[in-house]
Amino acid sequence: MKPSIAFFDFDGTITTKDTLFEIIRYHKGSGALYAGMTLLSPALVAFRLKLISTQRMKEMVFRFFFGGMRVEAFRDKCAEFCTERLPGLVKENALQAIRHHLAQGHQVAVVTASAEDWVKPWCSSLGIVCIGTQLEVRNTLITGKIHGLNCNGPEKVERIKQAFDLNGYDDIYAYGDTSGDRPMLAIAKYGYFQKF
Repeated sequence: MKPSIAFFDFDGTITTKDTLFEIIRYHKGSGALYAGMTLLSPALVAFRLKLISTQRMKEMVFRFFFGGMRVEAFRDKCAEFCTERLPGLVKENALQAIRHHLAQGHQVAVVTASAEDWVKPWCSSLGIVCIGTQLEVRNTLITGKIHGLNCNGPEKVERIKQAFDLNGYDDIYAYGDTSGDRPMLAIAKYGYFQKF
């Protein structure tokens, strides 16, 4: 009998809110978050008008808040975030679903558009896999660019297939809450949209 696997989106599925803004707040403070978003507001308007891609918008945000930061210091602070702030953002019923899958011997992976830096430490604490957007690092510094593609939409499926041979699994479960999760839900035998 083949094993089973469950894929979970992160922001909005496992968490109550988008963690990008929360990680910025945790690193820089609320004042810096609001000031930065005000300065970035012309780009945000262009993004809402679909004149700027999601990847381009995210790179502008990453570069503004974290560009030039030493990656080791960034990841240390992200690990603190996973211990101190993130547990308060996790939906209890989503966490129960993860634990239910683990109790049944299923493999579990979080597949997220958020950067792995502030999701992977939390996943590791549960013994589950993290597949997420990867930030570009040069000479130990964060550039603000995304390495490869933003892990959303069809890219979630591509990244899943790079990490797992889906033919080796019996039942495939997937949980998501936005249109960016639809391709991932489509490859599952049991796909759940906005379950939590």
